[in-house]
Amino acid sequence: MEYTFGTIADIPALIDMRTAYILEDFGKLSPEDEAVMRKTLPDYFSEHLNRDCIAFLAKDGETVVSVALLMILQKPCHPKMIHGKMGEVLSVYTLPAYRRQGIAQHNMQRLVDYARASGLDYVNLSATKAGYPVYQKVGFFERQSHYTEMQIR
Repeated sequence: MEYTFGTIADIPALIDMRTAYILEDFGKLSPEDEAVMRKTLPDYFSEHLNRDCIAFLAKDGETVVSVALLMILQKPCHPKMIHGKMGEVLSVYTLPAYRRQGIAQHNMQRLVDYARASGLDYVNLSATKAGYPVYQKVGFFERQSHYTEMQIR
């Protein structure tokens, strides 16, 4: 297994892995939505990859078998984010035939090490039930807050 960072040459694989992750997590994706994703993701990755989107890949030969994305965000600093830099983990996905071999955990440990070396104040993620134990093993914990998370669409 080769562990590497994603490059422009890996964009087609990143799109395939992101799509597979979404299909597995959400259970379905309309053909129209998939077409929009496949049309917009190349531009997204071309603009953000290795800038504020770091892709941690595991490859078996030329095949990408596992991915974890680290989005780096910069905000005005405050006491709990003194450097003003944080990360968000997205699209942690391993092809079914390669699961339960420690590949995702290795990728996540690389991500955590990179985040620490880059001076990120913290890294957030939303864990699925399947991913929860992997994230715990590399040091993630459930966060308690006196804030209530809210959203508008």
